[in-house]
Amino acid sequence: MENVLRPVIVVGGSVVLTLLVGWAVDQLLRRADGRHHETPLWGLLRRGRVPFQLVLCTAMLRGSYAQAKLLEEHSVGIGRTLTLTLIGSTAWLVVRIAAAVVETSYTRYATAHRDPARVRRVRTQVTLIQRVVSAIVGVVAVAAMLLTFPAMRAAGASLLASAGVLGIVAGVAAQSTLSNLFAGLQIAFGDMVRLGDTVVVDGEWGTVDEITLTFLTVRTWDERRITMPVLYFTSKPFENWSRGSAQMTGIVFFHVDHSAPVEAMREKLRDILRECPAWDGRDYGLAVTDSTPNTMQVRALVTAKDADDIWTVRVTVRERMIRWLTEDHPYALPRVNTADAAPPPGRTLRGPRRDQDGAATRPFDPPRTGTGRG
Repeated sequence: MENVLRPVIVVGGSVVLTLLVGWAVDQLLRRADGRHHETPLWGLLRRGRVPFQLVLCTAMLRGSYAQAKLLEEHSVGIGRTLTLTLIGSTAWLVVRIAAAVVETSYTRYATAHRDPARVRRVRTQVTLIQRVVSAIVGVVAVAAMLLTFPAMRAAGASLLASAGVLGIVAGVAAQSTLSNLFAGLQIAFGDMVRLGDTVVVDGEWGTVDEITLTFLTVRTWDERRITMPVLYFTSKPFENWSRGSAQMTGIVFFHVDHSAPVEAMREKLRDILRECPAWDGRDYGLAVTDSTPNTMQVRALVTAKDADDIWTVRVTVRERMIRWLTEDHPYALPRVNTADAAPPPGRTLRGPRRDQDGAATRPFDPPRTGTGRG
């Protein structure tokens, strides 16, 4: 009977005690989260209740397994399995706690500061810090697991003896990867580009959707994802429309006839912008910037608070202005002029002179103004 009850008491007691302690800790975190609404820390820590219970249960089983006297012929393998599980669950718990602390710090900063650019910068930094911490914890956990095997300890000593040569070889082989790694750290703490920034890279306009230590993802306006190495942003020029203030100035060009009512177009632009919610009211203008033999170029200048709104303002102005010209001033639209040229003042244009065969010798014969000799 003792051989049956002992394993049941040890294993069952460990499981029951783990469930009771886990439930009690979860209730304490729930109450703390209810009392302190200003910080999400306690609610985020509740995400670690599963790894916490796994650490607690594995630790108790590892410490009391010798007293259970269960499968003693496999005690070495079971003990090592429990040790590996304990190391892995501990690393899992540390990552969850670090994520809760980092996310809480970012939430407090975002609540206290209203500057979107600074908030995006801190968000980028804390995201990369969290990933670095997770990577370090994972590497340490894997190393600790490997060191539990006696054969790995001997291999570790051999690796340490040749660490210099291996380091040089690895550095040369992973030169591109290391360059991307340092470029990612430079982007995170150099404030070059942040999550949520509007950028133009290789002629593509989009928003920075994800930043890691090795690559960066840009989400374009048509929902495509462009993934490129972070080294690109430290070695090549690119446009960052969110750098500094997010306010933008947009331009809309119109090609109209020389007879177009420019002053009326200027007043119509003002009326269109007043009815456009995306216009921020900072500035507007309309001026003739160029001319050709057939048309003249009119530039409308508009402003908005960010890149999305400036796009809306531009397409709205273009659409409504062309519709207004078509309906109220159709003569102002570009057209091909097939009429005869207007003569200078005091002169008339005759028809082309022709030879005896009827062929035109020159296009026009301007009238003679003198009386001639004789």
